[in-house]
Amino acid sequence: MSLHGAGTRQIACSPGRLVYTIALPETHPETGIFVEVVIVPDAAAGGELIAEAMADLLRRKPDALLGVATGSTPLPIYEALAAKVRAAEVDASRARICQLDEYVGLPFGHPESYRSVVLREVVEPLGLPESSFLGPDGTTDDVAAACAAYDSALAGAGGVDLQLLGIGTDGHIGFNEPCSSLASRTRIKTLTEQTRQDNARFFDSPDEVPHHVITQGIGTILEARHLVLLATGAAKAEAVALAVEGPLSALVPASALQLHAHATVVVDEAAASRLKLADYFRATWAAKPDWQGI
Repeated sequence: MSLHGAGTRQIACSPGRLVYTIALPETHPETGIFVEVVIVPDAAAGGELIAEAMADLLRRKPDALLGVATGSTPLPIYEALAAKVRAAEVDASRARICQLDEYVGLPFGHPESYRSVVLREVVEPLGLPESSFLGPDGTTDDVAAACAAYDSALAGAGGVDLQLLGIGTDGHIGFNEPCSSLASRTRIKTLTEQTRQDNARFFDSPDEVPHHVITQGIGTILEARHLVLLATGAAKAEAVALAVEGPLSALVPASALQLHAHATVVVDEAAASRLKLADYFRATWAAKPDWQGI
């Protein structure tokens, strides 16, 4: 990939730390800006980093609306944040939690409905009441109305302060699969077979995985004040590289983060393995003041 406005530059991180000499790009050749990428040793380190960012937000804004994602990747975040609450490092009693997506057709009480998952993995460990939770209704017969109502509810709540995201092996965020509109709103989507296979591990049988979901659209996601994407493992490396270093494209929905003024991608070494600018990302993070966070 050619870099516009690039030059060779030294970055001295701090006394006694390494000095990097790297080709430092001024702008992304396609979008004009680079998403902040933080490379961490492992998933636990990523979880701790993001949990501390969420804790800092709650210290500044105790009733912050936190958008959460489901799946195995963000679990270290929720575990680290709950530990901070138990240790009285942060007061989360006024926090509000909102959902990124929901299966269509699973009842509220189904253990794999995303409502149940978020209540179990986030709301309850933080000691929050169920009234702190905001999510779309995947049980209704009028799905279109439920989608519009959820967008209105998010706006009425003042908007999402921090939205956690994962990334699929095909570059999807939420359930915005490849070729999703970058301006899309919350809507019903049909899951690809790849995504259904990826999620089959949470069900007794692949046949039990629903075919449809309600998902925040990419346009809805981009309205959050801070986007934080966590990716771990070599299976996500290609998708991460395309999202961060590739062109803005509906074929890679996560590339929409390039449009956001405050987007952070946290990756472990395996997920960072395809990044051409890994040294640049390491150097800029190492040089960033500790007080600034992500």
